[in-house]
Amino acid sequence: MKAITRSVYGPPRVLGLAEVPEPELGDGEVRLRVHAAGVDQGVWHMLTGIPYVMRLGIGPRRPRSPWLGADVAGEVTAVGAGVTAFKPGDRVFGTCGAAYAEHACARADRLAPMPANLSYEQAAAIPTSGMTALRALRDSGRVRRGQRVLITGAGGGVGTFAVQLAKTFGAHVTGVCSGAKEELVRSIGADDVIDYTREDFTDGSRPAFDLIVDIAGLRPLTHLRRALTPRGTYVIVGGEGGGRWFAGLDRQLRTALYGPFTRKRPRMFFAFPREADLLTLAELAGNGSITPVVSATYPLERVPEAIRELEKGHARGKLVITV
Repeated sequence: MKAITRSVYGPPRVLGLAEVPEPELGDGEVRLRVHAAGVDQGVWHMLTGIPYVMRLGIGPRRPRSPWLGADVAGEVTAVGAGVTAFKPGDRVFGTCGAAYAEHACARADRLAPMPANLSYEQAAAIPTSGMTALRALRDSGRVRRGQRVLITGAGGGVGTFAVQLAKTFGAHVTGVCSGAKEELVRSIGADDVIDYTREDFTDGSRPAFDLIVDIAGLRPLTHLRRALTPRGTYVIVGGEGGGRWFAGLDRQLRTALYGPFTRKRPRMFFAFPREADLLTLAELAGNGSITPVVSATYPLERVPEAIRELEKGHARGKLVITV
C-alpha cells in the first residue's frame, strides 16, 4: 500500500510517499480502508519534533515511528480479536497512529460510527479539533446557557467547532478572527464577530465575558483576564509561542501557575482521545447541531503541501487529505 513516511524531524519536505506492507491487525484493533484523514497542528508538531519536550516520548534524536496522521475516516475491512462493536463494511471515524496511508489500524475504542449525513472528508475533520473544542467548553469552561462566551481563532479548525458547540450549549457567542473569515464565522452561528486587526477585545469597550476560549494563543494572559467578568473563566487551548522547548505548553504552564493568585478561573487541559467524546460529536453532527467546515482537500501525495498551508495559519476551518 501507499503511505506517507518520514525518518527524521523536519519541515514537510522530509515526507515521502512510499510502498509499504499493510499494517498488521492486533487484538482490540480495526483495520480500515482509509478514505480521508484530517490535518491539524498536532501533525506539524509530530513532524518537526517541536516543542523539544515532546521528544521525550516520541524519540530524542529521530522519531521512533515513521508514520504521521491521527484523524481518520474510512471503511472497516477487518477486525481483531475481542472487537464486537464493528464489522467489515462499517463506515467509521476517529483517531489512529498512521492515517496518511491507504490502510490503517486503529483501536476500536478510538472509533465511532460515521453519521449517515456526513462525507468521509467531513468526518475526518472532526476527531481532534472537535474533541478539543468540546472539552474546552464543556469540561474545562463549564459553559452554561445564557453566558457570554468569546472564542479566539474562531475561523480555524478548533474554532469553527467551538463556535457551533457554544451555540448548541445555549451561549451568546462572540468570535474573534480576521476580517477575511468574518462571514464564515457568522454563518456557523456566531452572534457577534470581532476583527482582531481592527479591534482589541481587551480594551474595555465591550461588556465582559463569562468565558474566553483562547485558541489563537497569541495574547498575554493578563490581557485575557481584563476581558473577563470578576469570576469569569478562561481556557487556554494550545498556542504556538514559547520557543522551541515548550512552544504552546509554555502558556499552559503559566496558566496553571496563575491559578492560585486570581479570582478569575484559568483552565488548561490536554485533549486526549476518548470514545465517549467521539460518540457525542457523532450525535451532534448527525442531528445537524454541528457541521464540519472543510476548506480544502488534498490527495495523499500532496500531504506536505497541506501541512505547509496549515503552517501559514490562514486556513478556514479544516484541511483534509483524501485517499
